Amino acid sequence: MQTQLAPRYQGTPDGMAAEAILRKCVHCGFCTATCPTYQLLGDELDSPRGRIYLMKQVLEGSVPTRKTQQHLDRCLTCRNCETTCPSGVQYGHLLDIGRKLVDAQVPRPAAERALRWTLKEGLTSALFAPAMAMGQGVRAMLPHAIKNKVPAKQGAGIWPRREHARKVLLLAGCVQPAMSPNINSATARVLDAAGIQTMVAPRAGCCGAVKFHLNDQDGGMAEMRANIDAWWGFIEHGAEGIVSNASGCGVTLKDYGHILRDDPAYAAKAQRISELSRDISEWLPELATQLKGRVSAKASRIAFHPPCSLQHGMQLRGGVEKYMTELGFNIKLTGCEPHLCCGSAGTYSVLNPEIAYQLRDRKLGALATTFGADKPEQIVSANIGCITHLQSGTDTPVRHWIELLDQALQASA
Repeated sequence: MQTQLAPRYQGTPDGMAAEAILRKCVHCGFCTATCPTYQLLGDELDSPRGRIYLMKQVLEGSVPTRKTQQHLDRCLTCRNCETTCPSGVQYGHLLDIGRKLVDAQVPRPAAERALRWTLKEGLTSALFAPAMAMGQGVRAMLPHAIKNKVPAKQGAGIWPRREHARKVLLLAGCVQPAMSPNINSATARVLDAAGIQTMVAPRAGCCGAVKFHLNDQDGGMAEMRANIDAWWGFIEHGAEGIVSNASGCGVTLKDYGHILRDDPAYAAKAQRISELSRDISEWLPELATQLKGRVSAKASRIAFHPPCSLQHGMQLRGGVEKYMTELGFNIKLTGCEPHLCCGSAGTYSVLNPEIAYQLRDRKLGALATTFGADKPEQIVSANIGCITHLQSGTDTPVRHWIELLDQALQASA
């Protein structure tokens, strides 16, 4: 797609990056077939191709409007279009640039600004954990819309204390320790069983995704730099990798090198962090070999929902089902729209609840058909946002797959 940048964007890092991405797009429209918002709304401007045209117009000098902003806001950033695109268009990176340029020119209403500020500051705050604990204490009395965002209180279990020669860092995350603490401790116990010690850097915090995708890109990058500083000493002393068990965070870690590429003080370190970062599912080939014969898996029907950040953002597909099956689990990917987003998408389900809940119910309907007429007994996923969002619409237990593996290991111990 030929682009003539407006003078204000010529020679700028954002302008040059956007132009390179736009030139790859041949506007074939394959992306419209797999875009969740286009599937629901049927509006070309709510498809990747339509949003690309909108961003192209802004980069060429057109003045964006509130409508432009809303069409970009309605994108889930699921990156399904990147999986579909035959030309390799990096739509997610283009959208980050487009939203930044549009927000700089289109003021948001006060109520919207307040909500977005509350999300980006509240979710990443030290006050989030006590606020979540308070909400869980009165969960039964909460309004339905708020109750959907407050999971039932969960115990974390015991963190393993054995030391091993092999050590990895775990990104604890900003909301997961308060909402579902067992996911992190289960990850540590599974790795411990395979002879790998899990460490959490005390000064590491949010991966930066929440602020970055709410267009506080400076705030998000500051959190990224803080994490690099917190991890760097551990890496220099032999930590062999950084493990993420929330795919929404993991896809951001893998993008540190790109996001901080122009930072002279952090570019090289950020690239190294990206190279060392791996979703916990990427450890499954090794874990399956180490743990085979030590897992007592029940024969229950388990439907797997792969988050968009896993299957499209990180391009990791098939591994969870393959290796969990090898370990004895009856786990399957639904044959009905496994590629479509569940509607969680970070803060999207708060900012765009109508679309988010339509996608949630559509996803739960698809998951219900995984075993034909027999409904799944459990649903597993790989991202705290998806788990919480899906659980709000079903009585079927929704968990992280690492919790199932941990439970089966404990049962056979």
